[in-house]
Amino acid sequence: MINITKKQINDLSYRIMGAAIEVHKHLGPGLLESVYENCLEWELKQAGLHVSRQQLVPIRYKSNELNAALRYDMLVENLIVLELKTVDYLLPVHEAQLMTYLRLLEKPKGILLNFFCQNLFKEGQKTFVTEIFRSLPDD
Repeated sequence: MINITKKQINDLSYRIMGAAIEVHKHLGPGLLESVYENCLEWELKQAGLHVSRQQLVPIRYKSNELNAALRYDMLVENLIVLELKTVDYLLPVHEAQLMTYLRLLEKPKGILLNFFCQNLFKEGQKTFVTEIFRSLPDD
């Protein structure tokens, strides 16, 4: 990570959450994950952020890169992985999925968003950081 700080990543997280809350406020719970993903991408791009969606996650096994159909939902500014869900409850397997993406993509932070809730900020999001994040300077 060249010239990036924890504060910059946390500020980016704040902007992402603002966009996600805006989407949730307008749509509410109960739609397909792909609808939220499309709207969130639009909001983030309107905020001037670079977003990539549904790209392959490289799988390296014993120095071989495998052709696996593993895809992340969104990557913002090449720093924060977003994993979107529309489920009754976030489960440990959802957290493990995001942590695996963070490890394989070598990214500092991830946000797990569940749009099937009443209050996205309070009950519909979990944030995770990696050793990469921990090793960054604060400011």
